[in-house]
Amino acid sequence: MSAAGSGDLHLLLDRDGALIVFQESGSAWAGVLGFSSEEKAREFIAASRLEAAEIAAIDRADAQSVAALVANVKRRAVRYLLLDLDYRTGRCIQIDFEGDRLGLERERQLTPRPAH
Repeated sequence: MSAAGSGDLHLLLDRDGALIVFQESGSAWAGVLGFSSEEKAREFIAASRLEAAEIAAIDRADAQSVAALVANVKRRAVRYLLLDLDYRTGRCIQIDFEGDRLGLERERQLTPRPAH
């Protein structure tokens, strides 16, 4: 099964209810942070000391919810989803947006963050 296939996708929201995205230094595009479980989302929040106010979940198999997510973030120069980003190592799965759905997946190695 692919990471984009089925199950819930857990998204981080700030205190205003906006999706939290991640942009690498020097990149024109950003990625929405998504996690395959609430536990992984909470681990990221703790490791990054991110002030996320809420974790919201959508079903990856719900085409309407995914289309709404993609439409919402594309206006903000967000072109992919970073699934299960490990704050310490920078490892994750990048899932590109294709039209209004989740598309191709590939493993990514982002620049790891320094220890606090």
